[in-house]
Amino acid sequence: MALPWRRLSALAAMSISVGAPGAELAVGATGIQHDVIFTQYSPMSRSTEVMLRLLSPLANAEVARVLAQSAAGLREQAIDLSMETFDVYVPPTPPPGGYALLVFIPPGQKSYLPAGWASVLNKHGVIFVSASKSGNEENVLDRRIPLALLGAFNMMQSYPIAQDRVYIGGFSGGSRVAMRVALGYPDLFHGAVLNAGSDRLGTEQLILPAADLFKRFQSSTRLVYVTGSEDSWIIQSDIASRESAYELCVFGTVTGTMIRAGHEIADPSSLDRALGALAARVAPDEAKLAACRVHLEKAMSEKLRSVKELLDRNKFHDASKLLTKIDIQYGGLAAPESINLAGRIKDQPRPDPAAGSANQGAQ
Repeated sequence: MALPWRRLSALAAMSISVGAPGAELAVGATGIQHDVIFTQYSPMSRSTEVMLRLLSPLANAEVARVLAQSAAGLREQAIDLSMETFDVYVPPTPPPGGYALLVFIPPGQKSYLPAGWASVLNKHGVIFVSASKSGNEENVLDRRIPLALLGAFNMMQSYPIAQDRVYIGGFSGGSRVAMRVALGYPDLFHGAVLNAGSDRLGTEQLILPAADLFKRFQSSTRLVYVTGSEDSWIIQSDIASRESAYELCVFGTVTGTMIRAGHEIADPSSLDRALGALAARVAPDEAKLAACRVHLEKAMSEKLRSVKELLDRNKFHDASKLLTKIDIQYGGLAAPESINLAGRIKDQPRPDPAAGSANQGAQ
């Protein structure tokens, strides 16, 4: 099966380019701080952990195979924090229960606090952190996602932040990455502001994580879609994204439309509504969620059973094609059964070309 991750080598041991100068975070300070350098690493941002959560089970198996045949190994952390800078904004007054935190992924290379956002962050008691050199041209798995995780971790070590009010967000391409982070890390991020960018769940862009993580995502993550009313292409993407979420028993979605706006970053009033929607946590309908999960499990099991039947009939090519589709659609939910079936395909006896030629000659 083809490896969908084309830049495995980027995480292998190698030299790291020099970054921009900056200063360490002034802990306890409020207001804006530019070009902040963080120093603390998180287990969640380890290269192996990012792969485990963001790639499908079969893709992870392929990565392991490639690494086993390579002299290079993965770096413990893909990011050298001494070479990275972040923009940070801290409201002047911490809420009684602790700050909320919004990690923001921009589409461009320079991090910045969007105009008008400070007053909204102050109102909701939300700290803002965003990494530079995390734009659309950067690799997702070895830069954009680790930078977001490290931004969250360092701020949580430095300020009193309520763990159930840690959010991820982004604009345009950054929003699509934010959605991947929210899906892969529901034990860290409990909501996402998806500003003019989203994808369908259960696709190569949004692989479902392991069952325990995905159940957490279903029950506790809130997705707020914020898109301009004139941004027609993204509106269609958002509709497809929400439909796929519903099919996968993810019911905590909210739509926020910016009237007479195109492909634009959220204005202050839209951000205000989005943060309010994230704070207004609604308990899931447990009966509805349980029934949907049963239906989802049944549909997945039937497809896995079809792979087994194809293997029993020695239709290995057809079984491989179907299993690849299942791996993308259900990701970690299909493991470890998908891994076991892939092993059966791998262990199949290969036809002997010489024997085939001999048989043709005999005829």
